Amino acid sequence: MNTTADNLSREELAEVRASVGALLRLTADVAEPTDFRRLKALMKQGVETGALNRNRHGFHRLVHNIETARLMSEKIGPDRQIVLAILLRDLCRGGMLTREQISNEWGDDVASMIDKLLKTAALYSKSPAVASENFRNLLLTFAEDIRVILIMIVDRLNLMRAINHHPDEQFVKDTALEASYLYAPLSHRLGLYTIKSELEDLAMKYTNRRVYTEIARELNATKVARDKYIQDFIAPVKAKLEQTGLKFSIKGRTKSISSIWNKILKQHNDLKHIYDLFAIRIILDVPPEREKAECWNVYSIITDMYTPNPARMKDWLSIPKSNGYESLHTTVYGPEGKWVEVQIRTRRMDEIAEKGLAAHWKYKGIKSEDNLDTWMANVRDILEAGQHGPSALMKDLKMDVYNKEIFVFTPRGDLFKLPQGATVLDFAFNIHSKLGCQCVGGKVNGKNRKLNYKLHSGDTVEVTTSANQQPKQDWLQMVVTSKARTKIRQTLNEQANRQADLGRELLQRRLKNRKLDMEEADLMKVIKKLGFKSVTDFFSAIGREEISVNDVVAQWEEITIKSEPTETRSAEEFHIHPDDDTSSAGTDVVIIGNNIKNINYKLSKCCNPIYGDDVFGFVSAEGVIKIHRRDCPNAAHICRRYPERLIATRWSGKLGHQFAANLRIVGNDDLGIVTNISSIINKEKDVILRNISIQANDGIFQGFLTVGVNNTESLSALVKKLKTVKGVKDVQRSN
Repeated sequence: MNTTADNLSREELAEVRASVGALLRLTADVAEPTDFRRLKALMKQGVETGALNRNRHGFHRLVHNIETARLMSEKIGPDRQIVLAILLRDLCRGGMLTREQISNEWGDDVASMIDKLLKTAALYSKSPAVASENFRNLLLTFAEDIRVILIMIVDRLNLMRAINHHPDEQFVKDTALEASYLYAPLSHRLGLYTIKSELEDLAMKYTNRRVYTEIARELNATKVARDKYIQDFIAPVKAKLEQTGLKFSIKGRTKSISSIWNKILKQHNDLKHIYDLFAIRIILDVPPEREKAECWNVYSIITDMYTPNPARMKDWLSIPKSNGYESLHTTVYGPEGKWVEVQIRTRRMDEIAEKGLAAHWKYKGIKSEDNLDTWMANVRDILEAGQHGPSALMKDLKMDVYNKEIFVFTPRGDLFKLPQGATVLDFAFNIHSKLGCQCVGGKVNGKNRKLNYKLHSGDTVEVTTSANQQPKQDWLQMVVTSKARTKIRQTLNEQANRQADLGRELLQRRLKNRKLDMEEADLMKVIKKLGFKSVTDFFSAIGREEISVNDVVAQWEEITIKSEPTETRSAEEFHIHPDDDTSSAGTDVVIIGNNIKNINYKLSKCCNPIYGDDVFGFVSAEGVIKIHRRDCPNAAHICRRYPERLIATRWSGKLGHQFAANLRIVGNDDLGIVTNISSIINKEKDVILRNISIQANDGIFQGFLTVGVNNTESLSALVKKLKTVKGVKDVQRSN
């Protein structure tokens, strides 16, 4: 690709030409005839106009994007839409192309992928992902489309290759750490073992260069002897297999540097004594119907030649790994007393092992893509409900990534995969969330076991439940699967919110009895004085009766008495018309008794009645008639204790007044949800948003709105529309 731009060095131009040549070869079967000519013109224009420029770390976007597209096609497989999205994204970011132009020329699918890629780029530009609450939103964007995850993984591999000796050491360290805690586990989940190993090696190189260099130097020094040993091991195996008439290939390898270092740490050993440092891979060319039989045939030949270690035999043919990996592994005692791992698989299995779950696309009809769908659904569940900050999300995502798997049966013989260390409680949640929430134990191989009993491969488990059971905080210490942890946290949060609602209502009633208003400023002072970290924790403690509501009211009175006696009015107390508390002649909106006019009345603040509510009047000790809703929290008490003070009340036929109505909204704490709520309210005729207060905790928000409405019909219509907002779980009128 030629360009006259001055901002590309000779080395970069040479790199672009080499990458473009390789990309053309790799995508020859999937590209349209006009793709290259059109992309070449756009790339040149992008460089000349500055849409394709250098990023803040000095890397040219043109060079980076073309190399990322080449790596994607080489490491995972050529895909026209993915390559187009990679190459065109920065042209959209730079304003040279619009989404409509992309959609019209390249299709909605490409445009949609670019939208998600730009969204992730915007989150990254604000701050390092791990240091920000944008982390969860970044991952949610990943989880919307498996291809976005693949692009970001390959993009990060490209960046990791490029940052060696970059002058910004902190940038290099942050990038390497992020690769190790996020992108390597994601690669492992998707079966991209080659990419995962390289990311781990590069991360180790940039964060622990001394140890990395020592191991690399030692491996290099012993390379000749190691290669000779591998060839000597392979030669007789190859000769024996050729006698069977099988079509196959054999290759040997040494484990990755990061894998070797982990073994050194785990075995408390040195490089010379590392167990199974060598690995031999035998790849068979056989039709699908003969795959398993021929793999076992080769296994038999190998174990006849060399003594196997029974404890190191791994059968992923009968039951593949969760990420689709299929292979037969054995470790044998080779010449010179060295252990050698032998991996036996077919060509199809090897491609899936190298290119991960994405390779299943190529084999539709041969292998199911259920693993991919299940994994994606699991990621979304974790991100949508397991919201305890970036560190907890990372832990959940990595929870059972590198653990070995066990296989457990139901009494009916259904087989379930779980990570090693999984308990009866993990098993219950793996079957169904409701079953997990009500689990009290289980029968394992016919014996009663507790919730925290650790399962073993081959166990048959029957879950025991109780309708009265509820998740407890200590359950989080009993489980190892991300699905179980996510659901337990979600349920505990819901329980806390219900307790908080109960506590808020209890405190509001008690304050009303003392003729005190729940002012936000006073509330925060009381919460701080009592030592609570959040409003939800405070109200939950009242709801669970951990603190006495009388003690809270006493603290409240002490604070308000000490406060300067200035008159303030909250949004809940505010009405648009200045004469809203008492009616004036000719403007009554309620008719009291037998059509009595011009009588002093007030709309009660404990229930905020609005036009259309079923109401009654109550003669207070001050002689003022207070108008209450029939469903007011205080109505039953008033009617029972002061029946002689009740007076019939109804609304007049006059409209025009606006009334303050309070709404409580609960939903997911997503970006833009407050804007969407406000937008709907502002579009409603004769509805005014007077106040909005949002409290968020663990990814769940609770909002209290005060709106001005004419009547109950307007309020009902508004509530119905608010419930349609994405992320909103419930909208209720509050007192």
